[in-house]
Amino acid sequence: MLTTVSVLAFEAPIAAVFGGFESLVKSATGWFGMVIIFVYSFLIAFALPGPSEVVLAAPLDLGLPTWAHFSSIMLVSATGKAVGSVLAFHIGQEVVSSGPITRWLRNSRWDVLEWSENRSVQLAQKYGYAGLAMALSVPFFPDTISIYAFAVLERNYTRFAIATFLGSLGRLVVTIGFFGVVAALL
Repeated sequence: MLTTVSVLAFEAPIAAVFGGFESLVKSATGWFGMVIIFVYSFLIAFALPGPSEVVLAAPLDLGLPTWAHFSSIMLVSATGKAVGSVLAFHIGQEVVSSGPITRWLRNSRWDVLEWSENRSVQLAQKYGYAGLAMALSVPFFPDTISIYAFAVLERNYTRFAIATFLGSLGRLVVTIGFFGVVAALL
């Protein structure tokens, strides 16, 4: 059973690593910054909690027009997240076939699997892969849980990768649109 101390001991290093990656993205410059954005987006998909929208704040200074600057960031980020999601998908498939892990999660105090399966089943039944893409398009919502929950239910790697790519791209487009509207109002 996890105690508060053991949870905090686990969360502190994750938070330090995450904060370091987020800082690295916020200071990424030049074309190497695109590599940093790809790696960050890859890790956000399956390991790091937090917002993927931070990539839009990277001061890359690529010498491109504004539309090309943001388009490049969005495409690299969506690709990184899609690749990371495929890894999460594979891990999710392994968890499904792993009896002890599944039993432990089902017997935990909060049945995470039942809750996420119920939500994901509803989403998958109603909208399929488009539902995953829509869920991933919601800005500032951690999508790692959605990715893993959906991965447990589905089997098609290609469709999963496409849905996560489109959802990640959609999230960044919605974010830019939101901040564009806010900036126009101010």
